[in-house]
Amino acid sequence: MENNSFFGDVCKYFDKASGFLKYPAGLLEQIKICNSVYHVQFPLRKDNDTYEVVNAWRVEHSHHMLPVKGGIRYSSMVNEDEVMALAALMTYKCAVVNVPFGGAKGGIKIDPWKYKSSELERITRRYAVELIKKNFIGPGVDVPAPDYGTGPREMSWIADTFATFNSYNTSQTDSFACVTGKPIAMHGIGGRKEATGRGVFFAVREACRVEEDMKKLGLTKGLEGKSVIVQGLGNVGYFAASLMQEGGAKIIGLIEREGGIYDANGLDVNEVVKHRKETGSILGFKKATDYKNGADVLELECDILIPAALEKQIHNGNANKIKAKIIGEGANGPVTAEAEEILLKKNILILADMYTNAGGVTVSYFEWLKNLSHVAFGRMEKRYDEFSHGNFVNIIESMTKQSMSASQKDMVIKGASEVDLVNSGLEDTMITAYHQIREKWMSNKKIDSFRTAAFICAVEKIGESYMNLGIFP
Repeated sequence: MENNSFFGDVCKYFDKASGFLKYPAGLLEQIKICNSVYHVQFPLRKDNDTYEVVNAWRVEHSHHMLPVKGGIRYSSMVNEDEVMALAALMTYKCAVVNVPFGGAKGGIKIDPWKYKSSELERITRRYAVELIKKNFIGPGVDVPAPDYGTGPREMSWIADTFATFNSYNTSQTDSFACVTGKPIAMHGIGGRKEATGRGVFFAVREACRVEEDMKKLGLTKGLEGKSVIVQGLGNVGYFAASLMQEGGAKIIGLIEREGGIYDANGLDVNEVVKHRKETGSILGFKKATDYKNGADVLELECDILIPAALEKQIHNGNANKIKAKIIGEGANGPVTAEAEEILLKKNILILADMYTNAGGVTVSYFEWLKNLSHVAFGRMEKRYDEFSHGNFVNIIESMTKQSMSASQKDMVIKGASEVDLVNSGLEDTMITAYHQIREKWMSNKKIDSFRTAAFICAVEKIGESYMNLGIFP
């Protein structure tokens, strides 16, 4: 595997895209660099009365829009280069799907599965305090979210800590907007948990709807019937696989930390998850073939491959063995820059992470808006819409002298709930962004990939923001 840094890969993609733009060199350099890198070390007293020093980072990549936004991951693999790369990707991700945030990211170098809940709470709250001390968190400053190894529980601890330290502030009513991905009971939003996986589904489905592009890959139009392999059964991989299965695709391979399984006849995602809960492993599932080295499943033949685990899973050591025709990057940076060059020569369509997994930040934006407005989406209009739609149905029945069935009435009359509105907004965001990127790609034969086109779209929007600020005339 190549030893290039993750941030170096992101910069390579940026440099390739910037060659198509006519911005001043200084402006492009400003967009590319990380504005702030904060590395902190603090002690943890464990439940057995031993101590250890914890390393943690928060990187703010771009302040062209505020607040900046980005998840916090807990992993023993966390390092400064990784957090810088993820922060940069967040900047471009927000821009490409028109979410008005700058990019940021956080990471704590621990294996969360080796700590008790009480220890994780102390780590999380201490990390939040460190961010508060340096003004690296706040509704209008920097808004974290969940990432690998974290979830609603950790976000609730951070929100509670921030609220405690801001009890004197007149804007305390907005304090829960300091972080997204919170539990519903702590001012979270419906649909956030599955948002990234749902976004991956919308991205792949939209790509498959373009008949011209599918013909180039030797595939038919539409998602139905296509074979899919998914790496990772966390929130991203599970929901992406489950929704693709509902959409008519056939899940033939699944990969987790303990290995991978394959069945050409198809795997039931929910049954596999149930099996894993019962046995602690996806291995040994019914008639599926087991692979103790899960990475081997990445190389099996399929129409669509969804790497939804960690970065650098497809590299120059295995890129030549990849047989998928479409790769939808559910994780951040699962394909290295060197591997991408190999895959493009094989005519593989790579749906870049900065677009494909943007569902999480899109719905985080909705949650942030909800927290600042202090009202759930749909709360004021849902009943009114149902009443209005009911009157419309009554008029139609009166005019036609025919009655609708109860199910037909429910379908027409039903007002949109918060989850309905969130999913609708996410779907529209992903569809609109896909066609903006594709249009850019098709507009210039020298643009070699979907990723380059996505970077061009993102950098153009960020560049315009800086120009409008008057920093670069």
